[in-house]
Amino acid sequence: MIVLDIEASGVNYEKHSIVSIGAFDFDDPTNRFYEECRIWDGAHIQDEALEVNGFTREEITDPNKKSEGEVITLFLDWAEKIHDRTLVGQNVSFDRDYTKAAAERAGINWILAYRTIDTHTLAYMHHVKAGKNIPFTKNHSALNLDAILNYVGIPEEPQPHNALTGALSHGEVASRLLYDKKLLPEFEQYDIPWLKK
Repeated sequence: MIVLDIEASGVNYEKHSIVSIGAFDFDDPTNRFYEECRIWDGAHIQDEALEVNGFTREEITDPNKKSEGEVITLFLDWAEKIHDRTLVGQNVSFDRDYTKAAAERAGINWILAYRTIDTHTLAYMHHVKAGKNIPFTKNHSALNLDAILNYVGIPEEPQPHNALTGALSHGEVASRLLYDKKLLPEFEQYDIPWLKK
């Protein structure tokens, strides 16, 4: 599986651009990918997105950075060597759709699986099977990444968000929820709460 997280200039993959991609191979967590890029010409920018990912307008429009097309090409070249290209992440359909749109803009084949494994769904199911109440806000699940990280025994993701840090967090969450196992050395110090009895 490919654990994936992207940061973008906004929330609409048709109008906005990828600004960074972080990923790793779940079966070989040392096989990691991280690249930053400038936005594609004409892409929109939302200030709220930049507040989340910490990039400045100058950084994401820097002509010296690789283009979105160059970075998506590098990412898919990296991903092509991985046997299981099923994507894993928090609301990973967002990341899937962004990488697919970037590949289309670059005129290259998108080789990843359409089906995904969403850590939100895993956490929701884990709560249900453990007989725990799902936290809600505004009449829907409040299981965002930070809530899920806390649930599996890990502190909240550092701010601003970084695509590789996000991918590492998603992968550790998936391992703990699916297998009751720690995965990455970055999180080794944190115990799995439901195993501490």
